[in-house]
Amino acid sequence: MNAVLQPRAPDMHPEEWQARVQLAAAYRIFDMLGWVEMIYNHITVRLPDSVTRGEKQFLINPFGLHYSEVTASNLLKIDVQGNKLDAHNPWPVNPAGFTVHAAIHEAMPDAHCVMHTHTTNGLAVACTEGGLAQNNFYSAQLHGMVAYHDFEGITVHAEEAPRLLASMGDKPLLILRNHGLLAAARTLPLAFVHLWTLQRACDVQVTQAALGRAIPVPEAVARKTTHDSFQFDQRFGAGQDVFDAMTRLMEKRYGTDYRN
Repeated sequence: MNAVLQPRAPDMHPEEWQARVQLAAAYRIFDMLGWVEMIYNHITVRLPDSVTRGEKQFLINPFGLHYSEVTASNLLKIDVQGNKLDAHNPWPVNPAGFTVHAAIHEAMPDAHCVMHTHTTNGLAVACTEGGLAQNNFYSAQLHGMVAYHDFEGITVHAEEAPRLLASMGDKPLLILRNHGLLAAARTLPLAFVHLWTLQRACDVQVTQAALGRAIPVPEAVARKTTHDSFQFDQRFGAGQDVFDAMTRLMEKRYGTDYRN
């Protein structure tokens, strides 16, 4: 993919810098795709134990910056309570941003990365009583992978966390009713391809709704389609190839300053 990057700070662990560069790239890719909400919404990554010596530490975007302004060095490092761990960083943490993310990171050992969006079509589907319809090529790839959580207002209250986790169960994707979409996975690229597929399913569903009654996909066919589609671990690098391609495209369009 890209040449090996050296840590910006001499005392920073190389794996932390690598995680920062990848996460900053993800923010720029989201901006390129239009998955942005001014200065709101978040993608979070849990740093590996090799960096934190077993402590739970996370990277999140600085509150006040647009996704297009996020770089490897201005990402915030925080603990599970959302407290800043890098005092030199002047930017604050959005408390509404990490409440949901913290709950998922804390309770799900494989939730290395959590992504949340308020895209127009994702939110539109989240507002429908029926939720995601099993009637198109993309939703058929998500059979049994999507959970739902009822809207309780702005996610700033930690008391909502147990209910959200109960709603999510072991599903990698969550539709927050009346709110938006969420993905959690053991790698950032895998979370990205799952969320991209859910977003495409929502895009098609919203467009198709104007055309009349859709042809439903039988459950047996959807089950087979999901099995055939998500074999990333065995064959396609868990979405790494997709993420690498999107990173190259983003760099061609917008440059490489996100690495700084």
